[in-house]
Amino acid sequence: MTTVLVVDDSPSEMARFRDILAKNNFTVIEASNGEEGCAKAIEHLPDVILMDIVMPEVNGFQATRRITRGKTTSHIPVIMVSTKNQETDRLWGKRQGAREYLTKPIQEQELMRVIRSVME
Repeated sequence: MTTVLVVDDSPSEMARFRDILAKNNFTVIEASNGEEGCAKAIEHLPDVILMDIVMPEVNGFQATRRITRGKTTSHIPVIMVSTKNQETDRLWGKRQGAREYLTKPIQEQELMRVIRSVME
């Protein structure tokens, strides 16, 4: 079974991701901030990470950079998922190592398509 680490500080967004991913037979690991997301990435080595950007302390850009440049986690594809929809945000996310960048609100079909594409 594919494991997805969701890093998001919004309980309502987390519930939505949990529902979508569970319905599509993914195992979900949750983290509510970037620091916790980095720790859980190392601990669980998930197949994919969904990363919010705007979070307290360690933001999604910083956490993505740590994960994609980490010795044991650099192979894990990170998909940034944010309300930030400027082209500069997308470019910066990709420069931090994100494979894809999705804008909230997320559509289930698009999320599944992108997860599958980064796992190929």
